[in-house]
Amino acid sequence: MSSGVGIVSAQCAHFTQPLELKGGSVLPAFDLVYETYGMLNAAKSNAILVCHALSGHHHVAGRTADEFGKPTANVGWWDNIVGSGRPLDTDRFYIVGVNNLGGCHGSTGPASPNPATGKPWGADFPVVTVEDWVASQARLADHLGIDAWAAVMGGSLGGMQALQWTLSFPERVRHSLVIAAAPKLSAENIAFNDVARQAILSDPEFHGGHFYEHGVRPVSGLRLARMLGHITYLSDDQMAEKFGRRLRVGAGSYSFDVEFEIESYLRYQGDKFAGVFDANTYLRMTKALDYFDPAQDYEDDLARALARAKSEFLVIAFSTDWRFSPDRSREIVHALVHNGQAVAYAEINSAHGHDSFLMNEPHYHAVVDAYLKRVKL
Repeated sequence: MSSGVGIVSAQCAHFTQPLELKGGSVLPAFDLVYETYGMLNAAKSNAILVCHALSGHHHVAGRTADEFGKPTANVGWWDNIVGSGRPLDTDRFYIVGVNNLGGCHGSTGPASPNPATGKPWGADFPVVTVEDWVASQARLADHLGIDAWAAVMGGSLGGMQALQWTLSFPERVRHSLVIAAAPKLSAENIAFNDVARQAILSDPEFHGGHFYEHGVRPVSGLRLARMLGHITYLSDDQMAEKFGRRLRVGAGSYSFDVEFEIESYLRYQGDKFAGVFDANTYLRMTKALDYFDPAQDYEDDLARALARAKSEFLVIAFSTDWRFSPDRSREIVHALVHNGQAVAYAEINSAHGHDSFLMNEPHYHAVVDAYLKRVKL
């Protein structure tokens, strides 16, 4: 019988040692907000780092509490996989979720005060990369007394971080779970990201990224960016099954109002996202996706790039994921096999497109569970 982790609360770690970023900028100090689930063992050998995707954050599992200590409806974005008896078994592992640098859920980001001006960083906050996130996460590991992770894992952009961990700190990660990811973005994916960014940048309320000082938010641009992104996360089969060409009740006015159910759904998702996310963060998260390419310094030879990794790997792809197709995951697998490195691969049949990694798919969870059960602590 499995169970969740219950009520959880976030913690904040403050780092005073400057962090030099890949782009050349230096953060003089920074905060990382994180949550933990389970107990760190005496040997500190049972820790798993969960890396979030583009719109994720530190709240991976459980529920937050209101001012009276009662659980809210705010459930962690990967709650279905974390807990007692679940694949990320909190009876065995110590799970850490972190909000990355540049985020908008407590960690230092564009809405944080710039120590040089006292005003929000806004557009002056530097562009961060996957390598920068991994470097800051290593600082968090030091803070928690963790010399090496039993595993680092994540889906999509989180999977890219799990892969980068094996390259930036090969001695500090024993297993890497790379889920619904790719070794680099295709031109099509970069194009999708750029259109999403242009929706934000062209919003009159964006004010060059300094909208905080004007007391406004580029809600329209962020809403459009999310609507576009959400289309790419779903599969055609899933949209057909869930919405088809169904019209809303009372539709048929031959106007530009919301008439189809899929239109209503996308606008709802856009409005919900724009109400809680930061436009400057969205710009930086998508740029981190675009820049990620570990083979770039190795004449585009992924096998050479991955040769320095010392961890074992589990790579998972989903049949209907057209944003990061199984072919892209197999590129990682083929490179590792070429090097004689330890890798397991699973391709899961799922109707949910790229979002499959967030779903409670029994076969998918069984694969993760079986793999983590063989991780020695």
